[in-house]
Amino acid sequence: MEISSRASAHLRAYDEQLRGRPMPGRTAERVGPVLRVVSDGLGQGFLLYRDLGGLDGAELDAFIAGQRDFFTEIGRPVEWKYHGGDLPVDLPGRLVAAGFEAEQRETVMVGEAAGLAAVPVLPEGVRLREVAGRADLERIRELEEAVWDADRSWLPDLLERDIAGPGDRCAVVLAEVGDQVVCAAWMRFHGGTDFVSLWGGSTLKEWRGRGVYRAMVAYRAGLAMERGFRLVQVDASDDSRPILARLGLEAIVTTTPYVWVPPTI
Repeated sequence: MEISSRASAHLRAYDEQLRGRPMPGRTAERVGPVLRVVSDGLGQGFLLYRDLGGLDGAELDAFIAGQRDFFTEIGRPVEWKYHGGDLPVDLPGRLVAAGFEAEQRETVMVGEAAGLAAVPVLPEGVRLREVAGRADLERIRELEEAVWDADRSWLPDLLERDIAGPGDRCAVVLAEVGDQVVCAAWMRFHGGTDFVSLWGGSTLKEWRGRGVYRAMVAYRAGLAMERGFRLVQVDASDDSRPILARLGLEAIVTTTPYVWVPPTI
């Protein structure tokens, strides 16, 4: 993908500061060129890296199989996130050959917090605030399950842990009308870097297209600036990418999760 000179600078910063970075609250160990992250009972594991250090051919195939077998033994799914441009060029095919399945491609987008922060413009009756405790997290679980029609029973524990730390701190924001949560999102402040990352943003169907998601982005960009972070990063779906582009974030690279799910799960 062709990107602007500013987006190229953001990609360099992303590669140097975020790729291969340990995840808060998860057990991790260095295995060859990757950081192997185990989820400590909350969701799947991850294989993170900046580059594979020239690993290729049969040696790469054996390495991929070794990671697959490790997670099979402990009974956890694992995600290998491929970034467009990762070498070798046939890496996706090698992952598929080892049993990993490609999920929906996303686009990493980055913008300047100062350009994104604004006074949120909200529909009448909607207010934004940071969560106040466990009860709010359970309400967010209910929202997520309604939007995605999938079990999210693990989400309150994960968010509660990430809010408390240690590691990169997390802030969770909800949009509500009366006692109804209509949208929820969170962010991570990556200490020692220029970046915060934005996550979530699930919105009830009847509230989509009314500016709630855009307001959530602006609100979180304001929190980033308050805490001294310059750049905002999002792994954007095809649905959210046009909205984020209109707000001023630029695409810097595509990513595709390749996931292995042990047959015993």
